[in-house]
Amino acid sequence: MQKKPRFAALQHADFRWLWIGSMISVLGNAVQNTAIHWQIFELLKHETVKLTLFGQTYELGEAALGLGGIGLARIVPIVFFALLGGAVADAFDRRKILIASSFIAGGLSIFLAILSFTAGHNLLLIYLVTSGIAATNAFGAPARQALIPNLVPRQDLTNALSLGSMVMNVGQIGGPALGGLIVAELGAEAAYVFNAISFLAVIFAVLIMKYRKVEKGATSRVSLSAMADGFRFVRNERIIFSTMLLDFFATFFSSAQTMLPIMAGQYLGLGARGFGILATGQAVGALIAGTIVSYRGSIQRQGQVLLGAVIVYGLATALFGLTRDVVLAYIFYAMTGAADAVSTVIRGTVRQLLTPDHMRGRMVGVNMMFFQGGPQLGELEAGAVAAVFGVPASIVSGGIITVLLTLWVAVKFPKLREYRQ
Repeated sequence: MQKKPRFAALQHADFRWLWIGSMISVLGNAVQNTAIHWQIFELLKHETVKLTLFGQTYELGEAALGLGGIGLARIVPIVFFALLGGAVADAFDRRKILIASSFIAGGLSIFLAILSFTAGHNLLLIYLVTSGIAATNAFGAPARQALIPNLVPRQDLTNALSLGSMVMNVGQIGGPALGGLIVAELGAEAAYVFNAISFLAVIFAVLIMKYRKVEKGATSRVSLSAMADGFRFVRNERIIFSTMLLDFFATFFSSAQTMLPIMAGQYLGLGARGFGILATGQAVGALIAGTIVSYRGSIQRQGQVLLGAVIVYGLATALFGLTRDVVLAYIFYAMTGAADAVSTVIRGTVRQLLTPDHMRGRMVGVNMMFFQGGPQLGELEAGAVAAVFGVPASIVSGGIITVLLTLWVAVKFPKLREYRQ
């Protein structure tokens, strides 16, 4: 029997083009996110507000609250549009949706650059434009993810999803470091322009695809009933639902990334360049783990490995919050990325294999509310806790709670523990 090639999904041209285009776009998005977080930190790092509770007055750092607020700006559009975006992806040509969403997001990034250059101190405007970009992603992400199973055969789907996870990490390794350099030398507006240009890679990849079949679901129209079907499907598929629940808990309580600018600037003594380098740690760990998974091609006892990976993620987050050594901080932050990469591949494979094609867009839309909602709401939660109790307490407590909730999911959903592909 002929041996299956390594990285088998890249043998398929349509997937390969989308993979390359996505890598460039992810790089640009990481550059932009780095610029947004550092810009907010710079705007508010010397500002404080006073809050009185039960006769006790607290002096809160506005930088922590401001960084937490960016999560709220991103999650609101997801809540309102993710399920609608999934229904649209199941009813219309997914390629056209991806092109349109990329074009609009690129335009908003240009607008963000203009705002930064002319009115960079208006935090509300930064939040509003960020919300607009998140809204376009609520339509683009379901279309892109639902399209992937149509570009590779079923036996190569796990490899395609692990390569998709790897491309995210490659972009995020270069993105934060490049973003820190661009912000330091050229300003935040240059980072936003860079991201706008990167969207052209996705548009180009979709336009040259040979794949021309229009994949639609069982319904050709978007309706409340169609969107409700997506909720019912996820709720009834206990394994899919448990992976989404686990995803939400982990990203809500255990997101060290939110407070990274403050950890870098105030606790580790780093500047913009150092912050950019530290921010690559999670992606470096994820790239290493993702490459191993992609090379191996399969994971045994996926349910148990998934639960174990999330536990490691929580523990590494707690250790990251405790350390004041730059090298150890980088190592622990990289460990969170490695654990997350393994769990991401397993979660994605399970969901795609257990979901029929006509429901994939809506499944992804529901998942966005968990996957995107967790970290974005987590940014708000982390900012609030950090403002009252301090950044280290916010990170450490989040990691510990993640571990406890993961153990609860393991007990509550035995089918997930026992799952094997």
